[in-house]
Amino acid sequence: MSKEMLTKLNEDLKLAGYKKRSCQSYVRAVRQLYNFWSRPLEELEEQHVREYWLHCKDELDWAGPTMRISYNGIKFFFKHTLIRDWETLRLLKIKSHVTPPTVLSVDEVRKILVEMPNEMNRAFYTVVYTLGLRMGEAVNLAPSQIDSARMCVMIRNSKGDDRIIPLPESTLLILRNWWKTHRNEHFVFPAPGHSGKQGGTAIRPVPRSTVQGALRRTVKKLKIGKNVHPHTFRHSYATHLIEAGVPIQHVQACLGHRSLVTTMIYLHVTENGRAQSREKLNQLVRGVLS
Repeated sequence: MSKEMLTKLNEDLKLAGYKKRSCQSYVRAVRQLYNFWSRPLEELEEQHVREYWLHCKDELDWAGPTMRISYNGIKFFFKHTLIRDWETLRLLKIKSHVTPPTVLSVDEVRKILVEMPNEMNRAFYTVVYTLGLRMGEAVNLAPSQIDSARMCVMIRNSKGDDRIIPLPESTLLILRNWWKTHRNEHFVFPAPGHSGKQGGTAIRPVPRSTVQGALRRTVKKLKIGKNVHPHTFRHSYATHLIEAGVPIQHVQACLGHRSLVTTMIYLHVTENGRAQSREKLNQLVRGVLS
């Protein structure tokens, strides 16, 4: 991204009346888009911007305020600096409220895992669900991160922090059985290569598109009427833990949320939580009116 382009964007923002801090945030948002694709912004098409925002929202799990800065900065750039007449920019709406996440039932998770097309995808989504991992964390998972003695998994430098996640015994067994099929020293889920048998020597992890495509086809086959993507398993993991009675502070630690407020969104989608709230309300009203 040329300095001239950044300078022009900054000047356009100033002329539009934006304050210094907003200018800095919006320029940073455009630079992040450039870094994601590593190609001149003049060459980007509308679909590139759509895919980038979906990645930030679904895979990076960006919070509402962060997404809003990205939306505003990139939208301004392509409307006023580079000037692109894209439908995405015209239709884009910034919601001020947080939409409750899509959550699968335990039975839906089981059906998806059973119907996965092969052992690799089945093991991958089992790990994503039972550890509550983000897509990048699962794709880049290394054998050295799995501590079978302490029955935990170490996630390093995720959004700047490390965290330790409890490892279920059944997940450890699945991980061991899968790793034995390739024994790659660097990745639990290495790129299989065109032949499907190059995992042992692969120097890159499995492509995201590979596991995303498997999930998309499986959900379509099962006719599950929900918008399911890899991050949905993380949402489901958190919701199911809360429904099982796990303290929300522990769920926060497992997910790696810095703020408890972020984790509390799952309280709005728990079936048990709503049922318990109704029952407590009934008890309170009976006590007041009796």
